[in-house]
Amino acid sequence: VISRFSPSLIQHMSSESPESMLAPSLPLQEDFVYHWKAITHYYIETSDDKAPVTDTNIPSHLEQMLDILVQEENERESGETGPCMEYLLHHKILETLYTLGKADCPPGMKQQVLVFYTKLLGRIRQPLLPHINVHRPVQKLIRLCGEVLATPTENEEIQFLCIVCAKLKQDPYLVNFFLENKLKSLASKGVPNVISEDTLKGQDSLSTDTGQSRQPEELSGAAGMEPTESEDEPPPQMDDLSTSLDNLSVSSLPEASVVRPNQDYNLVNSLLNLTRSPDGRIAVKACEGLMLLVSLPEPAAAKCLTQSTCLSPLSVFSHKEDASAFPGKRALISFLSWFDYCDQLIKEAQKTAAVALAKAVHERFFIGVMEPQLMQTSEMGILTSTALLHRIVRQVTSDVLLQEMVFFILGEQREPETLAEISRHPLRHRLIEHCDHISDEISIMTLRMFEHLLQKPNEHILYNLVLRNLEERNYTEYKPLCPEDKDVVENGLIAGAVDLEEDPLFTDISPENTLSNQEWLSSSPPATPDHPKNDGKTEVHKIVNSFLCLVPDEAKSSYHVEGTGYDTYLRDAHRQFRDYCAICLRWEWPGSPKALEKCNLEAAFFEGHFLKVLFDRMGRILDQPYDVNLQVTSVLSRLSLFPHPHIHEYLLDPYVNLASGCRSLFSVIVRVVGDLMLRIQRIQDFTPKLLLVRKRLLGLEPEGPVIDHITLLEGVIVLEEFCKELAAIAFVKYHASSTP
Repeated sequence: VISRFSPSLIQHMSSESPESMLAPSLPLQEDFVYHWKAITHYYIETSDDKAPVTDTNIPSHLEQMLDILVQEENERESGETGPCMEYLLHHKILETLYTLGKADCPPGMKQQVLVFYTKLLGRIRQPLLPHINVHRPVQKLIRLCGEVLATPTENEEIQFLCIVCAKLKQDPYLVNFFLENKLKSLASKGVPNVISEDTLKGQDSLSTDTGQSRQPEELSGAAGMEPTESEDEPPPQMDDLSTSLDNLSVSSLPEASVVRPNQDYNLVNSLLNLTRSPDGRIAVKACEGLMLLVSLPEPAAAKCLTQSTCLSPLSVFSHKEDASAFPGKRALISFLSWFDYCDQLIKEAQKTAAVALAKAVHERFFIGVMEPQLMQTSEMGILTSTALLHRIVRQVTSDVLLQEMVFFILGEQREPETLAEISRHPLRHRLIEHCDHISDEISIMTLRMFEHLLQKPNEHILYNLVLRNLEERNYTEYKPLCPEDKDVVENGLIAGAVDLEEDPLFTDISPENTLSNQEWLSSSPPATPDHPKNDGKTEVHKIVNSFLCLVPDEAKSSYHVEGTGYDTYLRDAHRQFRDYCAICLRWEWPGSPKALEKCNLEAAFFEGHFLKVLFDRMGRILDQPYDVNLQVTSVLSRLSLFPHPHIHEYLLDPYVNLASGCRSLFSVIVRVVGDLMLRIQRIQDFTPKLLLVRKRLLGLEPEGPVIDHITLLEGVIVLEEFCKELAAIAFVKYHASSTP
């Protein structure tokens, strides 16, 4: 019909307003066909293919077609397809529009096509993607997105990709229509830009192919298999217009510098390309689209995503850029934002996809980028890379990525350590050695990293660092109970243990520095039939008093300052212990130590590299800077909070019978106190100086002249506070274990 109109009539119709075009008397289908014919007629009559599409009525006609489709759907029952939608599907209008958009003829047509696809998928409620004449051109259009960065169509491209992702999120099985089984050529075909009038006229007499002959292909598409024909080639029954338009010459544009080794999942690859967009809003939208895709539960999609796309989160990072950008705040923030996105991506992803993505981060980033930085010898480089690792440790929330990060830092070993094999995992050995580095800044940063690592909900962390070496309790000396020992046990003491009140090191302990048994009756939980007080464990008041009395009177300063007593630590210890119990609940730790009769006590005991370094540091607390001491004691107190019986026994029980050559946290502190008592005698006005230093640290006194022996005085204050903290932890843990 259109071919019989005179050019002047066509010009007159083109100049009319959209409202006058939509004649109320015409059925919707005729109106719909009219607008489509008006678009095709443009290509017959136009002689200037350089004029922008905004100078034509094509955008108006496309908008009217959308309005008609929406109106038709609203007037019909839910799920019923009207004649206008049938016409769009059977006449492969979307295929034709895709070809026009690919050719960008007239200039700006690609933008109009993207808008039409986006609005069609977004405004039509009935499912369109299962139809082959929808998902095939949608798939083709997806491949055009992200090919060139910073183009005028980027915004429309990301809107289109996101609406497709949203549709797949609603009906995950639809993703199978977008999985291809072969590589697609990206080469553009260059042929003369010639469209004959006869070809366009052929659109009028287009056979009404319903797509039923394509039913086997639809079924194969739903199963994740695409037909054998190439996507860039039109199906045999496609109309001549689409065939001719597909051969339009397309001006060559520089492609995005992204390697596309496989096109099986074009939606992912297009989104990945757009994550590199200079426009931050586009990049964020692309990230959101990827987040939707990786969370789809379809196994075929997850397999294709991990094996046949370049969806490695590290594809967005350049090693050279990272190495040089860390000193820059803006670049660092950008990097951490990306890592946070990768973490959330893995957290939301389907299980198979999550594991594959996390392993990619492990191999390409942790090993490929981070490990060389952490193993270097430059102090500035070590400090920078350790600070970054510390930040990453704090930031990770995905269990799968956390597991890979833990294996990267600590290795996968679970057998007891030996002194000869502590360097078996080089990075673990290097990081632990950095806790005792000549540079205090490196030591503090590495200790902070381990402190936050210990707070992560991963059982392998504590087992690898500490528990595997305490499993056999071979730090104890087993003494079978003899009849005369039973009376001692019934009085609350372990057989063979020495009461601290009888230890010559503590002969100067005054009664006011201890808590009497009567005072503990009001604070300790009452005995119950299920939890008798004298159950063979060391009574808690003896443990608490042991820690509180470690520091001699002349080395104490807290009782001179209000609000610095032992009780101030109880609340924090209770809260922290509750948090640690919540973390460890699913690890099914035993409630009591492994029976000594079942332990291999003959094996040589080694506390492990981690505790060795911490104990060595603790032994030098009087000679180390204040900040280092705070961090060392902070890590040790974190370890003491874990509700494992072997950790409690080794770190918090002063009365454990240590085997020959073994040391515990308590024995290390005892040696420090012995050294302190000797050094106090050589410092004049020790107590006034100690009190002044404490007040300065608390901000109660202004800074003044430098005080002699400041390092030792600050170390004594940290030691006193640490002993009070350990006493509070011991009491809180006893109270929790004794409560039915």
